[in-house]
Amino acid sequence: MFLSEIVTYIIVVNGVPIAYDDKIDMREDDMDRDWPGLVKGLLKAELKRKAVSYRDLAVKLTAMGIPETEPNIANKISRGQFTAVFLVQCLLAIGVHSVRLHDAE
Repeated sequence: MFLSEIVTYIIVVNGVPIAYDDKIDMREDDMDRDWPGLVKGLLKAELKRKAVSYRDLAVKLTAMGIPETEPNIANKISRGQFTAVFLVQCLLAIGVHSVRLHDAE
């Protein structure tokens, strides 16, 4: 079963507010999903796919001006509690520019 919701977004571009609607469809079983586990698994899978260790990731992030240590990265990922900013920084550092969240249905 799908749950649907219409969400209105307002963004400001060069001082001009732009509104748009988006329909969000969510499966009922997604409501109880382990979201931190999903994000942690996504990042770990991309690291493995690119053959990048936590040490390598720390070096790449530091080179981007984002100082991180291997133990700090390991702690963040093992907890599965990190910001979206950290996730995107990691993905860009290892050369991932798109991710697939759901298989085609």
